[in-house]
Amino acid sequence: MTGTRTTAGAPPDIPTGRSRSRRVRGRPLLYTSYAQDMALLDTPAKKVSTGLLVLLAFALAVLLQDRSLEVLAGAYVLAIGAIGLNIVTGYAGQVSLGHAFFVAIGAYTAAAVSGPVDGENIGYGVAELWIWLPAAGLVAAAAGVLIAPLASRLRGLYLAVVTLGLVFLGEHIFKEWQELTGGPGVGREAAIPQLFGVRLDQDGPLGTKEQLLYTLMLTLLVVFAVAARNLARSRVGRAFAAIRDRDIAAAVIGVPLTRYKVLAFGISSFYAGCAGGLLFTISGYVEPSSFNLLLSVQFIAMVLIGGVATVSGAIAGALFISLLQPVTRSLPALVPLISGDTTQTPNVFQVETVLYGLLIVLFLIFEPRGLFGLWIRVRNYWKSWPFSY
Repeated sequence: MTGTRTTAGAPPDIPTGRSRSRRVRGRPLLYTSYAQDMALLDTPAKKVSTGLLVLLAFALAVLLQDRSLEVLAGAYVLAIGAIGLNIVTGYAGQVSLGHAFFVAIGAYTAAAVSGPVDGENIGYGVAELWIWLPAAGLVAAAAGVLIAPLASRLRGLYLAVVTLGLVFLGEHIFKEWQELTGGPGVGREAAIPQLFGVRLDQDGPLGTKEQLLYTLMLTLLVVFAVAARNLARSRVGRAFAAIRDRDIAAAVIGVPLTRYKVLAFGISSFYAGCAGGLLFTISGYVEPSSFNLLLSVQFIAMVLIGGVATVSGAIAGALFISLLQPVTRSLPALVPLISGDTTQTPNVFQVETVLYGLLIVLFLIFEPRGLFGLWIRVRNYWKSWPFSY
């Protein structure tokens, strides 16, 4: 029979011929072809568990309260932005602290494209999500490509300082450009989430607005995550990894450094712009002071806490930070009660900045691989039990 024939001298359990590319039964980690090693989900257990996890996530739309769905929808959008930052920092090794700048560009591009033509701010009246969402990503990607040639000449701390300057530069521009942003303290309406004539930010026959937005954000997260995972497995992803590990050696073997660094910044900025366009559709309002250093620190924390150079780690880090925010919002009110001094109440943003910095330090010291590394430890312990030593 085809698929089971053997050749002389070959062990009977190793397939040959047409069956050589198949995985041997009972040996899920034994690959007999390069395609198996580069598969999106390389084991049946991963396929089943990922499918069940996605189905459970969609089922939460009818199981959770609207407030919980709103928090999770925001977490999914932040996960898209964290995946984008992970592409340029985790996969390509280019440290970027200016992610909030590209998120702002995407947010205001989406708001301007979908905003009313005769409104107080710049608007073009195109409310369809399938138009303003790619536009937000492309404009942010264009900004990333313009900045990348300058950033590609730098590395390490110097690159981090340059990208950090983008945050302060962008914050000043958006505060002064009132025709676009509405100005500080005023703001403007965010992009209108309308898909084929159906407003997703309003209750309808398909469900409440929280359920509709939750389903939309989850669907887009799956699309962006699969795209990023495929990118990491492609020739481009391998070039990113070579540049990250040793850029001089990558240049010696023929990898064009400038081209791939520009590409990494462009793709990362595209993800950030799409995340910015989606993030404020949940609240319906966008304000220039939202895109400050704290937002960039949040994205850095998501990547480092979740796991560098892993798509699932970026998603886990975004969920961790987003679900932690309700706790951090209540901390400033508890400080006066604990200290007994009711005259001083710390700012919530100061508390969050200190907490994120502390979490980053702790994870880098005790678990550099982040939550993804903790999951690997638990999985390996379970597989090797009862001989887990």
